[in-house]
Amino acid sequence: MKPVSRLQTPNIYELNRAERMKRLVWRGIVYLILIFVGLICLLPFYSMIISSTHSNTDISTEFLLLPGDQFIENYKRLIGTVNIWRGFLNSIIITVSSTVLTLYFSALTAFGFSKYKFKYSNLLFGFILATMMIPGEISIIGFFRLMGNFNMLNTYWPLILPGIANAFGTFFLKQNCDSAVSDEILESARMDGCGEWKAFHRLVLPLMTPALATFGIFAFIAQWNSFLMPVITLFDNNLQPLPVMIAMTRGKFGTDYGAQYVGIVISVVPIMILFAFLSRKIMSGVSAGALKE
Repeated sequence: MKPVSRLQTPNIYELNRAERMKRLVWRGIVYLILIFVGLICLLPFYSMIISSTHSNTDISTEFLLLPGDQFIENYKRLIGTVNIWRGFLNSIIITVSSTVLTLYFSALTAFGFSKYKFKYSNLLFGFILATMMIPGEISIIGFFRLMGNFNMLNTYWPLILPGIANAFGTFFLKQNCDSAVSDEILESARMDGCGEWKAFHRLVLPLMTPALATFGIFAFIAQWNSFLMPVITLFDNNLQPLPVMIAMTRGKFGTDYGAQYVGIVISVVPIMILFAFLSRKIMSGVSAGALKE
């Protein structure tokens, strides 16, 4: 590198200032683009909330941007058509149970594939990954007959038990377990007399918390919005989860859009609360993964 002479110093300062201005301008442009994209992403949620406060006529004929005064009327028609809070409770029971099972058994399976080397382990893990290529709709008939043989139809079990075997959760958490849980920590725990189950519950699960939080919110949203499987396996309307009950507001002669939008707003609230609680864990998990790479 050539030494900088004193006569060149002012020019260098001017060049740095120009460079700083250029970077500020580009940064401002990037922020404006991000704000624009963020507004586009938030527009459907805003439109959903605004539409829940208008009448059916306004919703079907206008593009609404300002709030109306029909939210209470829409809510009264909704609870007069379906037992929406019963559906809310059904969704809570099904989603929480399924998500807990999904996280626990996916983490346990991922821990086994990550830290235990046994014969044909790679082949078995490849088989699990291959199951992700099979569309779930193909297995509906067989799954329906299996649940019928176990006398589990018209119960919550067909919606909760499949969470035990989640191929994507196993793959996702195994990648995290490979990097977040070192073999040295496990060996140290074993030398101190820690058993395998105790090591998994006391050591592995806490180290995988960011990844569990990230995968947990995806599993929660997927189960919360599940529509097809409850329609097939539940015959009693009082057992149906929230999405199915919202769809029941559609009558023979038309759709009550106002009542449906109110139901959708109610169904979104738990997801927003969950994301608010887990967002810090998710961000820390993403940051940790980026630093490791």
